[in-house]
Amino acid sequence: MAIADDISVASNGDVRYTGTTVNYTVIELHRFLQDLADDASAAGDDILDITFDTPSDRSTDNIISLLGTYNIDDTLAQHLYDGSIIQASGNTIYDGIVNFGAAGIHIEIIQNGALVTPNFWTSGINADPNAGISHRFLVKTRDAGADIDGRRLIGTARELGKTYTEFRINGTARGNNVLALTHSTDLNNLTAEATISTFSISNIEGYNAIDVNNDGTPEYYYSQWDKGVHSINDFYEYGKYLTRRGTAETVYGLNGALFRGITHEIDISSPSGTFVEPESLSWTGGTGQLLAIDSTTAGTKIWMQILTGTAPSSGTITGNGGATATIGTVTDRSVSIPFIGQSTSSSLIGGYGVGLKASTLTASDKLFDLTNTQLIPPNNVAFTVGGLVSGEDRVLVAPESGGVIEVSQLSAAGVITAGATSVIVNEAIPSDTPPTGTIRIYNGDTYIRVPYTSWSGSTFSGTTNVPDALDSANIWISYIDELASSSTASFTSVYLADRSLYIRVRDGAATPIKTFATTGTLGSAGGSTTAIRTSDE
Repeated sequence: MAIADDISVASNGDVRYTGTTVNYTVIELHRFLQDLADDASAAGDDILDITFDTPSDRSTDNIISLLGTYNIDDTLAQHLYDGSIIQASGNTIYDGIVNFGAAGIHIEIIQNGALVTPNFWTSGINADPNAGISHRFLVKTRDAGADIDGRRLIGTARELGKTYTEFRINGTARGNNVLALTHSTDLNNLTAEATISTFSISNIEGYNAIDVNNDGTPEYYYSQWDKGVHSINDFYEYGKYLTRRGTAETVYGLNGALFRGITHEIDISSPSGTFVEPESLSWTGGTGQLLAIDSTTAGTKIWMQILTGTAPSSGTITGNGGATATIGTVTDRSVSIPFIGQSTSSSLIGGYGVGLKASTLTASDKLFDLTNTQLIPPNNVAFTVGGLVSGEDRVLVAPESGGVIEVSQLSAAGVITAGATSVIVNEAIPSDTPPTGTIRIYNGDTYIRVPYTSWSGSTFSGTTNVPDALDSANIWISYIDELASSSTASFTSVYLADRSLYIRVRDGAATPIKTFATTGTLGSAGGSTTAIRTSDE
């Protein structure tokens, strides 16, 4: 089909698309208009001949100007490629985009803080496989005499199951502007989307203190993700799911497809009002999204994602709720793609500022805090008892020595008074003790179960149900000490050295079993055992 069958020219200069599927280069449009302009008389739906003003001018084969009142609309622009169209004396410009990437790759364009729609280029348009080109199309970059966000564009490729990529154009030029968006199979992202969508993973958005390396001093992050029962690779896949192409998820107040992570760190002074994590920010020349601030009322640093314009350099930054601060030093931060970081399948190399609940990390994970310092967690290990009946089995895991409970693991440092909110022992509490849990204290007759909420040095704090006990009374850590609430019970601690454990499971309820007792080891890779259920009926 010829171009004359797909494009009409009206007497008022409107050049419009009348076809269905065929696309044309900008130089083909120019040649078509010039061919009409040398006709003796206009014919059909092309009202243009030798008596009309010149309709177009060629600077190069990739830069065409429409003269006078001649103009195209957004619909025709979707059917043109390989260059720029300039019209209305330069007040409206459509610039050419060329993507060098794998065939079939889905790409999106972010412009002025939003996805460009309609995305008519989807998984490929006007491709040239021999040249490695997957897409060629036009995007309007100037309208009504004003550049659209300084003609800045961000191209993204975010397809689940594929590697994610991003490419920035910091101000389009006339002709063809290059994107380099490609992808390959992501072997750590092969779980079906429908399955990932069911993952129970949560996040505390904003400024978070987390002691990732367990040195007693927390570092700071702009998130605290809790992956729950899921693996670290599940967490990686979930991060990609949230920000995938076509997502309806919201991340830090933004549609996930727009979320990129921290792009700038800003020193601030003279704060006024209350900033909200997250909220939109504005300054002379741009906008952004607040991802974290070190104090919502007395902040000294802001971490944000830029949305439109250029990064702030001076003046005032204002939150959507009215809070303000004076802008100081601004530091560019490189975004991770995807924002969550990279997975090795068994560990995470986290993106800048991405924090996770410390107890869910292992020594093979690497995180980077808001100072961009690499932190390596201690070796958090878990011991699990399986084969349980929820609501019936009583489970006890204790220190072991000689095949029995090591009741003298610790000893009371002085007389213990009933109701005490802390318990001090003579020994240093082993560093592989769970951060919260239970201990057992000998009251002269039996070992009383005492919950604690934290420990440090030789002191268990936040204790409840404390009995009277003599000086040097036996105390031991009950690593698991509960009525089963599911088919498994577990505890997590920091690996110190192989720890010998005594495990006991009893059920004297509706389906009684003979006492199950065994020993086990909490090693550098954790440990587990499964209760053997021998009927006692």
